[in-house]
Amino acid sequence: MTTIEDRPAAEDVPALEVGKSRRRKEDAHLITGRTTWTDNMTLPGMLHLAILRSPMAHARITAIDVSEALTRPGVIAAYTGRDFAETQGNIPCAWPVSPDMVNPGSPSLAVEQVNYVGEAVAVVVARDKTAAQDALEAIDVDYEQLSVVLDMEAALAPDAQLVHDNTQSNRSFTWVFDSGTAGTGAAIDEVVSQAEVTLSRRFLQQRLIPAFMEPRSTVVQPNGDGFVMWSATQVPHILRTMLALTLGIGEHKIRVIAPDVGGGFGGKLQVTPEEVITALVARKLGKPAKYTESRSESLMSGHHGRDQIQDITITAKRDGTVTGLDVHLYADMGAYLRLITPGVPVLGAFMFNSIYKFDAYRFTCEGVFTNKTPTDAYRGAGRPEATFAIERIMDELATELGMDRLELRRKNWIRHEEFPFTTVCGLTYDSGNYEAATDRALELIGWDDLVAEQAQRRAEGNPVQLGLGISTFTEMCGLAPSRVLGSLDYAAGGWENASIRVLATGKVEVVTGVSAHGQGHETAWSQIVADQLGVPFEDVEVIHGDTQSSPKGMDTYGSRSLVVGGIAVVRAADKVVAKARRIAAHMLEASEDDLEFSGGSFSVKGAPGTGKSIQEIAFATFAAHDLPEGMEPSLDADATFDPENFSFPHGTHLCAMEVDTETGVATIRTYVCVDDIGEVINPLIVDGQVHGGLAQGIAQALYEEAVYDDDGNLTTGTFVDYLLPSATDLPTFTTDRTVSRSTTNPLGVKGVGEAGTIASTPSIVNGIIDALRPWGINDIQMPCTPERVWRAINGAETGAPAKADRSPGGTVAYGGPSTTTSDGSTASEGGQL
Repeated sequence: MTTIEDRPAAEDVPALEVGKSRRRKEDAHLITGRTTWTDNMTLPGMLHLAILRSPMAHARITAIDVSEALTRPGVIAAYTGRDFAETQGNIPCAWPVSPDMVNPGSPSLAVEQVNYVGEAVAVVVARDKTAAQDALEAIDVDYEQLSVVLDMEAALAPDAQLVHDNTQSNRSFTWVFDSGTAGTGAAIDEVVSQAEVTLSRRFLQQRLIPAFMEPRSTVVQPNGDGFVMWSATQVPHILRTMLALTLGIGEHKIRVIAPDVGGGFGGKLQVTPEEVITALVARKLGKPAKYTESRSESLMSGHHGRDQIQDITITAKRDGTVTGLDVHLYADMGAYLRLITPGVPVLGAFMFNSIYKFDAYRFTCEGVFTNKTPTDAYRGAGRPEATFAIERIMDELATELGMDRLELRRKNWIRHEEFPFTTVCGLTYDSGNYEAATDRALELIGWDDLVAEQAQRRAEGNPVQLGLGISTFTEMCGLAPSRVLGSLDYAAGGWENASIRVLATGKVEVVTGVSAHGQGHETAWSQIVADQLGVPFEDVEVIHGDTQSSPKGMDTYGSRSLVVGGIAVVRAADKVVAKARRIAAHMLEASEDDLEFSGGSFSVKGAPGTGKSIQEIAFATFAAHDLPEGMEPSLDADATFDPENFSFPHGTHLCAMEVDTETGVATIRTYVCVDDIGEVINPLIVDGQVHGGLAQGIAQALYEEAVYDDDGNLTTGTFVDYLLPSATDLPTFTTDRTVSRSTTNPLGVKGVGEAGTIASTPSIVNGIIDALRPWGINDIQMPCTPERVWRAINGAETGAPAKADRSPGGTVAYGGPSTTTSDGSTASEGGQL
C-alpha cells in the first residue's frame, strides 16, 4: 500500500496537500446560499403535508374525525393512523442490545394510543403548506387521558403505570458487562470488598435536544412501484435499507438523496416517522409530497439525547491507585426505541474506564420507557456521558484522598510506553501519549500561576472565586470493526466504500459512501487523493449523498468518516496506482518492479526524465490503442474497508472558571485544549470541528436542558426557553495538538468530530465545583445555571449559608448519604439540585 510518508522527497515533487489548511471547497455555495436544501425543492404538482401532533403525553385515542379538514380550501386529503395501519409498519430499531430486549413497536402515525407530547396522530395534504397547516385545527380528536410516566426509577416500580399496554413492565432491557467474565479484569465484588477506599456518587445527565441549523425536511417523488426520497439526513444508505424493510418495498426500487444538509449532531441519524408518512402519502396519491418541520416540532418531536442517571462507585488504595469501578445507569429510552436508542449507553459502557488502569469493572444499564420524546444518538453518543462520570469522580476521589487531582490522574493513566494497551473491558488502545497532551495544556494555560491566584482569592475571601477544571479523556470512535458491532448485536457492519474514477483528461471523481452535513469531506478527500495520485487538488471532484451515484455506504456518524471512509478512498487510490503502474511499464518498455511513483509520475529508477504522468496514462487508457495484453481500458477502482480496530483519540482540556458567589454566575475565563487525533489532514477543518464540539459540550454544562412538567409537556420547546449559547457566550479557545499516529490505518489518523463535546463538559463542571470546594459543595446538577449555583452556595432548599471549611482545599459536603470506607471514615455522596 502506498502511503504518504513512503514517497521519496524530490525538488520536482509537488508539496503535499495533507497537512495544509485548505479552505473548504464546499463553502463557496454553502455560505452564499447557492445550496440545495430539501425544503428549497419544488417538483411539478407537489403537495404539502402538515402533521397533527398529540397535546397529551399518554392517552388512548377514542375517535378522530378529519371530515371538517377535508372541506378546507386547498386540502386534498387527510389521513389517520388507521388509514395506514396495514402498510406503515414500525419505525425500525437496528440495535437489539439483548435477546430479551422489549420493543413495543413504534408506528409513524399513532393508531390507538399516544405516548408522548408531539407524537403524530394525523396528516393533512394540501396544495400549499399554509393550507395544510390551517386545516389541522379542523381535525377533532377525542382522547382518554392516562397517567403519565416520567421518572425512570418510579417507572420500574412493580405497580407503575405502563407506558405500553403490550409490555409487562417499563423496562426495555438490562445490559451488563463484567470484567470478571467478559473483559480482562478481576471480579468487581471481590475488588470492592477488599478496597481501602470506596467512594460513590450519583451524577445526572440531563436531556438535550439536537439543535441543527436546518430543520428536518423530506420530499418524495413516486416512481413506478418505488420512489425517490430527498431528505435532510445523515444516513441515506441506512435510510434506504430501513425504508425497504419497513414498507415492504424492494431496496432497488428506492433512491435516497441527501442534498446539502445543514447539520445533524446525531439528530438526523434516524429513520423518522415523517419520512415514512411522506412516502406513504406520496405513493397513495401518486403525487410528489413534501414535509418540512417547524422549529418547535423539531424541538418537541425530533429525538433527544443523553438523559441518564449514573450511579458510580470507585475503589482505590490509600496511595491513590484505583482498583475497581462499578457503574449502574438508568437510561431513558423515551416512549419508543428509535434506530439505535438502546445502543447509545452500550457504546458508553466501554469508555467509563477511560485512560485509567482498573483491576475490575462492571457496567449495568437499565433501559427504561417513559412518556417523553424518544432518545437516540447525540454528538458523542454514550462517550460524553461516560467521560463526564469518570472525570467527575476522579476529582471527587482526589478530594477524598487529599491528593492533587492531576497527580491522581498521572498515577493511574496508561503511560505512553505501555501502548498498545488492552483495557479492563477488552479494547486495545493502539497509541497515545497522555503525558505530552497534559504537559502542553498545563503550559498553555499557565497552571501554576492560576493555582497561586486561586489560593490568593480564597485567602482574601474574594466574592469571585477561581476554579480550575480538568478533563483528560479518550474515546472509541470510527465505528467500527463489523465483527465487533456484530458481537454487540448491531444489525449492520462498520465497513465503508469508495470508488475512484480517472477521466480521460486526468481529472478525478471520488465517490464516497459517507455523507457530509458540514464536515468538509469534499475538501479533505480531495487533499488525500491529490497526494495519493499526484494530481492537483483542484482536479478532484467528490460525489456523495445519493444512493444511486454512490450505491454502497454506511454513512456519517461516530467520527467514522475519515478513519473508515477516508481509508476506503486510500485503498481505492492504491488500486488505481497499481493499474496505472502496469500501463506505465508497458509504455516505458520497462518492468513494473523497475518503476517508481512520485509526484503523480512513473519513471524508471535511475533514469530521470523518462516519466509518464498519471494524466498521460489516463489518456492512453482512454484511447486504448496500445495496452498490455488482456488489460481492460480503465483505471477506475473500488474499495471497501472494514477497520481492524476503533480509533482512540485523546486529549487534555483545562479551564479557569470564575464563579461569582453573590450571584451564582459562572464565567469561563480561559479554556485550553490539547487533543491528539493522530495525523491531521486539514488543520483548518480540525479547528472548526473542535470549536463546534467545545460549544456543544460547554452548552450542556452551562445552558441546555430539555424540561418536562408533571403532565409530560415539554416546557423548553422554543429557543426562548431552550437556551443555546451564541458566540458572545463563549470564550476564545486556545487549541493545540500532539500527534500519536494511529497504527491501524495507513494515514495514521483518528476521529475528531466528537472530541470537543466529550471532553469539555466535565472540564467546566469540575472547574465550577473546584471554585466552590470551600463551601463543601461537591456537585451541582447540569446545567450549572446561576440559580443552581447560587442555591448550592446558600444551602440548597434551606436558603441558609452552608456551614463549611472555607480554607483552601476544604471538603465538607452538603446533603446526601455517605459511603463508608474500609478504615471507618466517610465519603459524602453530596447533594443534587
